[in-house]
Amino acid sequence: MLLASETSIQLTNALEKLIDSGIQLGERVLGALIIFIIGKFLVNWLNRLFARILEKRKVDPSIQSFLKSMVNILLLIMLILAVIGKLGIELTGFAALLASAGVAIGMALSGNLQNFAGGLIILLFRPYKVGDFIEASTGASGTVKEIQIFHTILITADNKMIYVPNGAMSSGVITNYSKLDTRRIEWNFGVDYGEDYNKVEKVLREIIANDKRILTSPAPFIELGELAASSVNIKIRVWEKIRATPRCSGISWTGKNPLTRAWPSSSGLPTATPARMWWSFPATAEMRWPAVWWKSALPPVHSLPLPASTPAAPF
Repeated sequence: MLLASETSIQLTNALEKLIDSGIQLGERVLGALIIFIIGKFLVNWLNRLFARILEKRKVDPSIQSFLKSMVNILLLIMLILAVIGKLGIELTGFAALLASAGVAIGMALSGNLQNFAGGLIILLFRPYKVGDFIEASTGASGTVKEIQIFHTILITADNKMIYVPNGAMSSGVITNYSKLDTRRIEWNFGVDYGEDYNKVEKVLREIIANDKRILTSPAPFIELGELAASSVNIKIRVWEKIRATPRCSGISWTGKNPLTRAWPSSSGLPTATPARMWWSFPATAEMRWPAVWWKSALPPVHSLPLPASTPAAPF
């Protein structure tokens, strides 16, 4: 009888301890949950406040996105530490655990640390900023939307979002299409053999002069470029002011050649069409050897008449 009463007392004490431990654990979990909810609200509020301060001080958008990302991560780390402390986990033991696993964590985060350092280099030397159209050595190209602490976000011309690591951006080749105000454009324009070159050049200069996007200084360059198989190719180089037109509306962005658009209506001269020249001559026994064939069967180049319009291929 005495033994049964002692066992009953022990079970009662164990149950009371279990209930007390459950209540304490529940209080800790509830407190940690409350801290997390309130803390998340405070983090969002502080992020918005920090963003307003940066905008009010007119900080560069490239630096704004980087600082906002870094402040957000720091606030989240502080919130996680507060939640861990409320749960009753000793922060000293947690720090010792992180220190013991520091080598493994460092190896795992080596790429992210490189990206973080790359982001600092980009903000320091500023090879590009938010709003610039760039092309990276990774093959990605687009308009810079954000420069975050680990990645640069690009928006492509067909409205796709690309995340490029800052490490690759800081150590690779970057082509910035928005850095300079002017850009040179080059065209090759072909006309038929037999056309008056001076008249062609005059018409080309009139078309270029009527296009307000093309600068007069440096002066447009128009010269004979090549005597091709079926056309006389004229090389044209002009300059346009990128910032004078809305983005993606200039000649170099749209790819619309004002020469080909205005030529048929203003010049009265035909453009060249692909053609193939055929020459017939009597076959000789010497044609079995290419070198002898070229010397004996084909008439000299200077004696070949240039037709006004190159004959098209018979098929």
